[in-house]
Amino acid sequence: MGNTLKERNLTLLTDFYELTMAGGYFESNLRDRIAYFDMFYRTNPDNSGYAIMAGVEQMIEYLTNLKFTQEDIDFLRSKKLFSEGFLEYLKNFKFECDVWAVPEGTPIFPGEPIVTVKGPIIQAQFVETMILLSINHQSLIATKANRLSRAAQGRAVMEFGSRRAQGFDGAIYGARAAYIGGCCGTACTICERDFDVPALGTMAHSWIQSFDTEYEAFKAYASLYPTNCTLLVDTYNTLKSGVPNAIKVFDEVLKPLGVRPKGIRIDSSDITYLSKKARKMLDAAGYEDCLICASNSIDEQIIRDMQFQGAKVDLYGIGERLITSSSSPVFGGVYKLVATEENNVITPKIKISENVGKITTPCFKKLYRLYDKETGKSIADVITLHDEVIDDSKPYEIFDPQNTWKRKTIENFKAVDIRKKYIENGKLIETLPHISEIKAYCEEQYETLWDEVTRFENPHTYYVDLSQKLWDIKNDLLNKTNIK
Repeated sequence: MGNTLKERNLTLLTDFYELTMAGGYFESNLRDRIAYFDMFYRTNPDNSGYAIMAGVEQMIEYLTNLKFTQEDIDFLRSKKLFSEGFLEYLKNFKFECDVWAVPEGTPIFPGEPIVTVKGPIIQAQFVETMILLSINHQSLIATKANRLSRAAQGRAVMEFGSRRAQGFDGAIYGARAAYIGGCCGTACTICERDFDVPALGTMAHSWIQSFDTEYEAFKAYASLYPTNCTLLVDTYNTLKSGVPNAIKVFDEVLKPLGVRPKGIRIDSSDITYLSKKARKMLDAAGYEDCLICASNSIDEQIIRDMQFQGAKVDLYGIGERLITSSSSPVFGGVYKLVATEENNVITPKIKISENVGKITTPCFKKLYRLYDKETGKSIADVITLHDEVIDDSKPYEIFDPQNTWKRKTIENFKAVDIRKKYIENGKLIETLPHISEIKAYCEEQYETLWDEVTRFENPHTYYVDLSQKLWDIKNDLLNKTNIK
């Protein structure tokens, strides 16, 4: 697990209302009431058929190191809003909640409880912002990276967006999420130090401009880094200068050493056209294994068009359109109260809106994924009450929660509770995987989705159903308010 958050005091990275509500719960003698909060999101980015879960490690790191410093207490006292009793409570604050989450790298879908927090309401409410911040940001970037990697159809995708990210945390954690989603590495060096995400890179145009000639710049670089030589060939003229000079340096510097060049990079102009021409030139010179890298404001749509047009690109370096997910920059996860508990009795809570999409699903819940035993593909997800068990030895009926007449009985399936309990009474109880394991798991879980769900245009809506018991409770609560 990375150490970047442990060294920073982020306790007050909250919306201020979380503090005023905490003060209110304290003064109203509600601080020990047990509450259940769910994080879920409503729509997939980029009109995709799914999203990729990420950010759990940073969420856990924050929660398990949560404490108020004297500096925090002094600042809150200066607001002249909070009682000394409440400030004393914060001074001795200890996070004591239980936390469930979908593991990082898992495909997720709108409406699902991807994180659930159970504990004293004063605590469970207070952590809202950091949970949303951690999961929303990294899930957004992991999803975008996954789309880009799929568009590349087996060609490597590198995350090159550090300088265009929204701040240093956006660069660092965005690169981590991009690796989970499918990228092979990042330009962000600190990510290799902290998270073992491979740091990759070549040179900038300024390197070539710093020498009297392009040839001299290439020769100096190849002499310094013969085993990792990728040359940027578009500073002056890609086909008349860049590629010929690269080939000359490969012949004069690398070949005598018995070393093969890694590649060339094209960062401007019509990359599809230039890559075709460059490929012929490299092949004719005996460098068929020299890779061609494309960069410069690329996204999944451009990648698909380039490949349709026969671009000879072996790997892509993608910057701002990945690290900011510029085509769909908001993930939109929310954090809502779904139940309270007193004397071991759980009372469901629901938020109702005239906007049907904003009506919440009440209760403390489980999230099952149903897999076809023959194909291994995901059939549907089912949200159940926390104490329900789906018996996959028997036929099971699923139905559309909105159009309940749409029903289907499935057989020969495997039911898996896809969430894990990571924190119990404030303590981490689950071993967190290495990022390489998360990346491999993401690739494995992606393969369980049907092509109809993962296609770029008009993807099939993956079914997220409610169990009959859960649907009945929700419907009963809606009926009591005369809203359906």
